[in-house]
Amino acid sequence: MLLERLGECATESCQKQLAFHQLGVVMLERNEYKDAQNWFKAAVEAGHIYSTVGVARTKFKRGHKYSAYKLMNSLISDYNPVGWMYQERSLYCIGKEKMMDLSTATELDPTLSYPYKYRAVLLVEENKFQEAISEINRIIGFKVSPDCLELRAWISIALKDYEGALRDVRALLTLDPTYMMFYRQLHCDKVVDTLQPLVQQWSQADCWMQLYDRWSSVDDIGCLAVVHHMLANDPGKSLLWFRQSLLLFRLNFQKSAMHSLRWARNHSTSEYERLVYEGWLLYDSGHREEALAKAEESIAIQRSFEAFFLKAYALSNSSTDTESLIYVTQLYEEALRCPSDGLRKGQALYNLGNVYIDCEKLDLAADCFMNAINIKHTRAHEGLAKVYYLKNQRKAAYDEMTKLIEKALKKATGYEKRAEYCDPDAAKSDLSMATQLDPTRTFPYRYRAAVLMDGHKEAEAMTELSKIIAFKPDLLLLLLQRASFHDSMGDFISTKRDCEAALCLDPSRDLALELYNKAQERLDEQQQK
Repeated sequence: MLLERLGECATESCQKQLAFHQLGVVMLERNEYKDAQNWFKAAVEAGHIYSTVGVARTKFKRGHKYSAYKLMNSLISDYNPVGWMYQERSLYCIGKEKMMDLSTATELDPTLSYPYKYRAVLLVEENKFQEAISEINRIIGFKVSPDCLELRAWISIALKDYEGALRDVRALLTLDPTYMMFYRQLHCDKVVDTLQPLVQQWSQADCWMQLYDRWSSVDDIGCLAVVHHMLANDPGKSLLWFRQSLLLFRLNFQKSAMHSLRWARNHSTSEYERLVYEGWLLYDSGHREEALAKAEESIAIQRSFEAFFLKAYALSNSSTDTESLIYVTQLYEEALRCPSDGLRKGQALYNLGNVYIDCEKLDLAADCFMNAINIKHTRAHEGLAKVYYLKNQRKAAYDEMTKLIEKALKKATGYEKRAEYCDPDAAKSDLSMATQLDPTRTFPYRYRAAVLMDGHKEAEAMTELSKIIAFKPDLLLLLLQRASFHDSMGDFISTKRDCEAALCLDPSRDLALELYNKAQERLDEQQQK
């Protein structure tokens, strides 16, 4: 009823489009397909082209599969095709045609999870379990989601890899404690109870060793599973809740991470510890000054590793002048003098090494990274490689990144960074591998586009940039880079379009405004002629 009133009150075309489309979605969810189709058609007539997908979906639900296919076919033909269009069309065809559409969908938008899941299930039906897991691993490698973890756990159970299944279910529970598996029929806790007797039992000491190994190999899913296991045995351990929050932030699950941080605060056994976790909550909510105040208040009660770490981290991300950076190094050094475990000290050494690089104290930076590596902080290889590179020791830098690639489960960063330390052909190979492992990383596309522009291959350069903009349009830098390319080619209409998109994302960007004004001037001159 509210949506119907919304449609009646709509005065502008865009308002009608939104109201009619939302009404179509609601009717589709209620399985009232005829009404849904009518509302989607009304939205299309009002100018909402995307609602064509709703019309196709309702036609399919009403048994008109070929009609739905033709509708999606016309959408792909009439407009610049993107990944979701091919994914949608794949629903309305079978066999090789379906697989071709899914392959094209993945090529145009690698972040769509459905094609990976469909191919994995198809491989399971052919008893190709390892290949099915490899297919799911392709997307989990750069985009972790509960549904993909559930599918991988299901395949692992079929393979009788109960440890792998238990790992994924525990990680899934961490991401979404209310998640129901197997067509929403079974709570994850029940699955854990079923799998637990089938795997080797760990003591708390074993768990710490497992956590250390997984943290060292940059296995975030494995770390989440171990921490979940430890919390099941000791739910009042604030340190574990904090560790869980760090992993969740790394995986871009901000809401779950903040939830874990609040649990860490609630389970704090001392005032100084509670203040630290409150400081992190404030910092991660964008309140830096308040977070610093909490850190200082905690230090006044008791000098602790986490309090000094929080203060140093908050200051290092906001202050770049030499005097501030020297103060940050002192804070990290104070943190390292306080008791903590190797995992956190490795991170502090890594951070300190990067601050020393900013201060141009390369020998001190190298010492920090080496000490971090000695306690199995694998990411420190990246910092040490940068030191070698700044000392003009490219071969040593390359070798250091090779060590990171060999040790880390997630290797995309290693390949991307190693490309900076090798010849152009090897760099091209490494960046190609980085894109294959994580297609959402922007640097490889930008690098390849820049090389193509230097070779006067403007069309190919534009295609390279457009690949990622098509499924990751919120990248201001890419929009500006493509706008600059258009400007250098004299395509001022396209320059203006990309600058407008960039300014919508960030109106304060002077470069975007400058390019926009320049393009507008050129267009005005052309009209006057």
